[in-house]
Amino acid sequence: MYIYSMKLLKREHYVRLLENFAGKDVIKVVTGIRRSGKSTLFRLFIEKLKENGVTDEQILFYNFEDFSLRKFLENPADLHEQIVAKASEGKDIYVFLDEIQKMQKFESFVSSLHLKPNIDMYITGSNAYLLSSELSTLLTGRYVQIHILPFSFKEFLESKQDKSRPDVIFNEYLHFGGMPGIVSSPEILHTQYTKDIFESIIEKDIMFRHKWHKNNHFERVVKFMLNSIGSQISANNIANVLKANKIAVSKNTIENYIEALTQSYLFYKCPRYDIKGKNILSTGEKYYVADLGFKRVLLGNENTDYGHNLENIVYLELLRRSDRLYIGKAYEKEVDFVQIDKNGYKNYFQVAWTTMDSKTLERELAPLNAIRDSNAKYLLTMDIFSGDSYNGIRKLNVIDWLFN
Repeated sequence: MYIYSMKLLKREHYVRLLENFAGKDVIKVVTGIRRSGKSTLFRLFIEKLKENGVTDEQILFYNFEDFSLRKFLENPADLHEQIVAKASEGKDIYVFLDEIQKMQKFESFVSSLHLKPNIDMYITGSNAYLLSSELSTLLTGRYVQIHILPFSFKEFLESKQDKSRPDVIFNEYLHFGGMPGIVSSPEILHTQYTKDIFESIIEKDIMFRHKWHKNNHFERVVKFMLNSIGSQISANNIANVLKANKIAVSKNTIENYIEALTQSYLFYKCPRYDIKGKNILSTGEKYYVADLGFKRVLLGNENTDYGHNLENIVYLELLRRSDRLYIGKAYEKEVDFVQIDKNGYKNYFQVAWTTMDSKTLERELAPLNAIRDSNAKYLLTMDIFSGDSYNGIRKLNVIDWLFN
């Protein structure tokens, strides 16, 4: 296992979200894939607290992956007593509980501390189980979730000393992904770094959590999903493809694998939305990987589908910006993404590597032209010439769009 130092980028969007809820009577729950920067976000936020006059004595930080805290995992009562004693001194206390799901009966632990009037609590977890457990029931209406993703391209570019060639840096981002440790490790270690994270997710957040043993069938499902980014998939068609290759895995087993992969935030499920009927469809969803570095490491030379890799980057960026995000069905045509804001306004996106060929351009515009409403429509490509408009559809360069 390699150890990497991490350059601290001021992840201002996430820090502002924490600042907005600081001191409010809700638990701040930060979720996201392992090593996406949750602990670093806490450190950045603690710096802000100190700038505003909060003292070291008012800040209690516990990372439950720290071996020295193992005694609290099975018997949290002592830690609970320590924190309550500190809070009883009268000053407001800021409590940070990192990877809290490792603690037994953490739901009751967190709920009990939240009852204390001068404890402002912040917790993280690398698995969606954190909020699908009893915790969400105990804390209904008393928590806010802040979901953190690996670096956006804008953040990735910010980490570079020489920013004069965004196009070159974007190719690096497309190849290596945006896991935070990438920016502070030499390129020769990028592959090992990404492998380490992937193995950690599989072992700690999936196999250990579900009491499974790693097997070839699981790895085949992961690779199938990586190869199918941008395509509609289901447990049933994965099972059929494996069966055709004389590999027998039940549909239920594959469903369990997919659920575990999304619970660990390694993959995200994007549901399908009927634009005409204005309802979410129960079939035809797509899955996108949390970081393209995992696809490169797992597929190696097979990772040549640049168009769908670009689509994955656009999906993650829209996920950062969106309240609701879907793939779209426009009559008999498919729209890559439908973004719906809290007021119900929609943006439609089609993604293609290039549309310089007239037939390709016509094919990519067709789904957007099939939509009858007047919401904004965009075609995102890597073409240098952008800003054109086709029947109200704006064509934009992806790199330019990622900045806005």
